[in-house]
Amino acid sequence: MRQNFFSPVVLLALAIISCPVFAAGAHGDEHVKAAERSIVGGPGQAAQVARTVTVDMTDDMRFNPSQITVKRGETIRFVVKNSGKIKHEMVLGTTEELKKHYDMMMKMPGMEHAEANQVAVDPGKQGELIWRFTRAGKVDFACLQPGHYDAGMKGLVTVAGGKSTKTDVKR
Repeated sequence: MRQNFFSPVVLLALAIISCPVFAAGAHGDEHVKAAERSIVGGPGQAAQVARTVTVDMTDDMRFNPSQITVKRGETIRFVVKNSGKIKHEMVLGTTEELKKHYDMMMKMPGMEHAEANQVAVDPGKQGELIWRFTRAGKVDFACLQPGHYDAGMKGLVTVAGGKSTKTDVKR
């Protein structure tokens, strides 16, 4: 007589243990697909960085600068500093993608994730985000921590076909 290797108890234990993994993966997969669908670029490679743009995030719910100009084809290293006393993040995407993600963050405060199009930064720290802008147009960025987007913590990257300005650059 052949024995069943997986008893009902073992199967139940495996199901319970794997549920959080599947739940976390579903949210992460959504972000990867959003980054891949982005109308203005995708994750960049460090070896291809053309320049660095420093962005400061503050507790008055603002990015400085909030308007950035880059040129099509450029790979930018964003050094994202949090000069505030609460956690902030910079997330690149379309207005629609950002609003959808923000609604999810409002339902699940404290949710942690690491995606190519975003960087979360604790108070007094800095992080970086490398992005390649492949098509001319506009791409939004925002802080999606609960309450921050509604308070106006948003910005815009203009991707031009020509050269970028030097006013928003720190080399």
